[in-house]
Amino acid sequence: MYIFPSFWQIRTFNFLFLFFGSFLCFSHICYDFEYQLEEAEKKVSYNKSCCGSPVNTPPRQNQASLSLSFKPPHNLTLLSPLPFSSRFPFSIRHSINSFNSYQLKYNFFFIQYQMEFTRVSIFLTNKTMLAPFLSPSKAPLLGSNARKSRVICSKGDQMTVSITGATGFIGKRLVQKLISDDHKVRVLTRSKSKAQVVFPEQNYSGIIIAEEGEWEKCIQGSTAVVNLAGLPISTRWSPEIKRDIKQSRINATSKVVDCINKAPADLRPSVLVSATAVGYYGTSETHSFDETSRSGKDYLSEVCREWEAKAQEVNSDVRLILIRIGVVLGKDGGALAKMIPLFMAFAGGPLGSGQQWFSWIHLDDVVNLIYESLVNPSYKGVINGTAPNPVRLSEMCTQLGEVIGRPSWLPVPEFAIKAVLGEGASVVLDGQRVLPVRAQELGFSFKYPYVKDALRAIAKEM
Repeated sequence: MYIFPSFWQIRTFNFLFLFFGSFLCFSHICYDFEYQLEEAEKKVSYNKSCCGSPVNTPPRQNQASLSLSFKPPHNLTLLSPLPFSSRFPFSIRHSINSFNSYQLKYNFFFIQYQMEFTRVSIFLTNKTMLAPFLSPSKAPLLGSNARKSRVICSKGDQMTVSITGATGFIGKRLVQKLISDDHKVRVLTRSKSKAQVVFPEQNYSGIIIAEEGEWEKCIQGSTAVVNLAGLPISTRWSPEIKRDIKQSRINATSKVVDCINKAPADLRPSVLVSATAVGYYGTSETHSFDETSRSGKDYLSEVCREWEAKAQEVNSDVRLILIRIGVVLGKDGGALAKMIPLFMAFAGGPLGSGQQWFSWIHLDDVVNLIYESLVNPSYKGVINGTAPNPVRLSEMCTQLGEVIGRPSWLPVPEFAIKAVLGEGASVVLDGQRVLPVRAQELGFSFKYPYVKDALRAIAKEM
């Protein structure tokens, strides 16, 4: 059961928590948490599971962390106690740099303390021991060799992220998001000239563009690496193309992993986010798949297995996230970039029977999922990068037609697609119903959980 307290109830709760926490303390440990907050839905809730019932509070403009109101760019601090046990309460100092919603979850052994807004980054530093009622300046320091524990990849308020596949559909948007949040980006590419066209210096002055021979130097000292490289699969497959599809992914991943593993421990990235695909599960019109499902037996399943296996060779000290991405929807690339012109010409319709499952995700959501994987230490292992409500392809086409004011009336027969794409036709004629169970368990908030909302947002950009 959730209780919805008023603003003043929250503030009263915070005051009482501070008051009684001070008397119960024999000692405190002061931790600094530094946040870099991402823009998210205006949903703010606060959940504390160690000292009372969970609490939810509705969103308030310019409000964050127990009703502390402020406006950016000011950096305000709130001191509130977190009971670690009856004998060892803790104090947490929150430094907040933005009023956008965020989510934070951290555990101290057997006590869980959770705040849900939409987290971007946290940094935990064991700095001082505080006796009751003493200010930090009077507290005995632990010394210059005090242990520093990094709970996520962010160093302070800024990350340095090296990205392969940065010039692609997802990569470009990810670069833009990281830069807009004042992070540093290093583009790892095989063609510096192409990357310079995509990221002109006048608009992306802070970006470092590195060709393959410079990857190792760029990866060393990076906070994290995102691996998105790979040739497109929506083409006619010949034996040569199939080989290139697989090798483009495995070779890039192998190069990245080798560079990370060779890096000195103090310069090694702490996080690797490596893309893979829902093709891992094979195809089915009747079964659903989540992160625990077995791999399929077709060509794309084989590609994904080998792709993921190469990423799993990374050093065990590096937090590895494998995101199995579905069909990404956006106006500038992916499936919609090919479908929209047909619909606008009144020639749109489903491909084949239209009964194949379409496991999709909006571009903004997959970028946010990657971003969240970078900064949230709870994200690790396999995570499905799909929206929570997959649809049949015929439904997706109907919704697309409604959104742009065109009929979905001209299906493309299966034999015609096979004539054009050959074996590659399986990419569009066969599908799978993939559910993002792990992302939902982690509390990831989808901006576009329903395909109609995603298509409407894309149509507004056209």
